[in-house]
Amino acid sequence: MPSAPSAPGSATVVGLSYRDQLYWLRYQDFFPGALRLTVENAPAEQWWSWRGMKVHVDRVARPSARTKLIALHGVGTYGRMLGPYGRLPSLVDLEFLAPDLPGFGLTNTGRRTIAYQDWLACVLDLIELERSRDERPIVLLGISTGGRLAYDVAALAGGAVAGVITTCLADPQRDEVRRRLAARPEMAQWSGLLTLIPKPLTATRVPVHWMANIAAVSNHAQFANLVWADSLGGGSWLTLGFVRSCLAAAPAAAPEDYAGPPVLLAHPDEDRWTPPLLSKRFFDRIAGPTRSALLGGTGHLPVEESGLADLDRAIRDFLDELGLE
Repeated sequence: MPSAPSAPGSATVVGLSYRDQLYWLRYQDFFPGALRLTVENAPAEQWWSWRGMKVHVDRVARPSARTKLIALHGVGTYGRMLGPYGRLPSLVDLEFLAPDLPGFGLTNTGRRTIAYQDWLACVLDLIELERSRDERPIVLLGISTGGRLAYDVAALAGGAVAGVITTCLADPQRDEVRRRLAARPEMAQWSGLLTLIPKPLTATRVPVHWMANIAAVSNHAQFANLVWADSLGGGSWLTLGFVRSCLAAAPAAAPEDYAGPPVLLAHPDEDRWTPPLLSKRFFDRIAGPTRSALLGGTGHLPVEESGLADLDRAIRDFLDELGLE
């Protein structure tokens, strides 16, 4: 693996846009050709003033689209990395948004300390903003640990969200999930100690890949190495307080009490980070309409053509069932 970043801080933003920061182009070779982003076909970039931060949002505007899709990344990734999913045939007729959540990508928090609850608030406010612009239904797509975020947002958003698509629904409150999420399994035994850290120390920053098992983000070692070294993703820094908040956060609604929109779990079947069974234990308890699909031959962050074809079919069937196709 490459060496750790040289100095702590939030994401190292050299340029002000992804036309300056071109590291994301390195990921494109791993996606099927039709899904690859280039500088020319990449989403338009917007900056949204939110709670003293400039939140970066990728947008493919389609005013005539019946539905909007907001793609949510997880820990160690960012919105621009999800751009290829917006080019899936099932999604090309939807308006596509992909925010960089605080602390990752080009949304730089400076020295501000953030928590998982800030991610929740950020997405909820983005949905409210989009709903104020027009009343088109909104579907959430949560990739990796963004799946749990999508579930929580939908549970809190009431009728503002029409559907949830996730690739992972593992509950980090469970010890077996923590062992998988951690950079090394034995670290899961220490996670409870984070609650004992004095408040001043919760602002201590550590590299993402010291805490999270970024090496398992993909079954392609080269792709995983890129994420590990990406100063905007797996190579960025996060606070111990943020880690604690992610591990300690209870679901916004217990699965048995979930009253949000329908949920599709489209889980990679060869996920080495969070195996399907971990998500299924949570998913099977969800009250209300659900669908599930396995993505064949696919690792945690789906890039393999076979799995992406399965994802495309599952999304198309789900949107058709919701009347949003």
